[in-house]
Amino acid sequence: MKKQLLALCIASTISMPALADQSVEVLHWWTAGSEAAALNVLKTNLEKQGITWNDMPVAGGSGEAAMTTVRTRVISGNPPTAVQMQGFDITNWANEGVLADINDIATAGNWDTVVPTAIQAFSKHDGKWVAAPVNVHSTNWVWANKAVMDKAGITEVPETWDDFIKAAEKVQAAGFIALAHGGQPWQDATLFDGVALSTGGVEYYRKAFVELDQDTLKSATTEEVFKRMAQLRQLVDKDFSGRDWNVASGMVINEQAAFQIMGDWAKGEFISAGKVPNQDFLCFRLPGTQGAITYNADQFVMFKVGDEFVDAQKKFAAAVMDPSFQIAFNKVKGSVPARTDISDSEFDDCAKKAMKDLVEANTNNTLLGSIAHAHAVPPSIKNAFFDVITRHFNGQIDDKTAVEEMAMAAQ
Repeated sequence: MKKQLLALCIASTISMPALADQSVEVLHWWTAGSEAAALNVLKTNLEKQGITWNDMPVAGGSGEAAMTTVRTRVISGNPPTAVQMQGFDITNWANEGVLADINDIATAGNWDTVVPTAIQAFSKHDGKWVAAPVNVHSTNWVWANKAVMDKAGITEVPETWDDFIKAAEKVQAAGFIALAHGGQPWQDATLFDGVALSTGGVEYYRKAFVELDQDTLKSATTEEVFKRMAQLRQLVDKDFSGRDWNVASGMVINEQAAFQIMGDWAKGEFISAGKVPNQDFLCFRLPGTQGAITYNADQFVMFKVGDEFVDAQKKFAAAVMDPSFQIAFNKVKGSVPARTDISDSEFDDCAKKAMKDLVEANTNNTLLGSIAHAHAVPPSIKNAFFDVITRHFNGQIDDKTAVEEMAMAAQ
């Protein structure tokens, strides 16, 4: 019945008059300063082609509010022409049969060869492209204020988990906040991405949080993951609850805190503030995760709408994957291109490392979907994981109980 309803909604949109020739209504959740600046690159590119950009931002760093808006729009028979999406959200909408086929644009652009294999799993449905990837973010990064590290007597980047904890304790002893963090479920889970990979390695992460193997989830390794999460809880300040991620980034930028464990969209905040990599701030993989990436990729899907919008949608998809746009966009956003054939010559030191890591991970099959960002498991399981992770982080359940509930959540 749901599919019949959606089919009726789509049919109703086909008869709707065009709002404007060559226009796209773009629904997204890029509202932070660096994100808005990055999106403006695409808007300018399309306007040069005579395509009118109708902006529809929906605030919320995890995209959940945006997906709620999309559901409302589709059910009402008025889907946006282009929507920012990630991971299993793309898969779910593709399964409903409401996404437009952009395979001809992908074939012409040779996307099969240049887009990392793990990302293609979400970009395609039944072997055909339904989404144009904008970027690749990785979540297992640490962003560090060099001045704070110097004042705390930290002269080297920590290479092991124990080294990282010792460094954080030095920061606290020097009177600074060790870990800038925002107490929101998706941010707690972003910490969990890196901690799980650091603790158990690639195969553990894949078995537990992608394949949902019960024995692995119930293992002593998972208990150790939660013990390490409890260690991180001791490193945040008392006012962390509800804080937005970019506010936490600002704490590192402004020398209030030493470290933030966050996806590389955080780098955009540093760049916007005029900070220079390896001079004002450092970027390094969470100790123990070197050689692997927990990733999420922003993509744009095109919904099935009236014929008068199709040409603009195809131009939009082609513009998203154009190498010049991928370079310009990702330099501002803090992410790296969703293509492995782009030179790193125009990118900063952090991005150069990220691009090198991406090629390596794609080759070695160590590019792992982020638990926190809808690329490891479907939304229903992801949200159940969020509940366990956040309740544990807030001290409401102990390590052993968290292990038991995580295994149940996977079912």
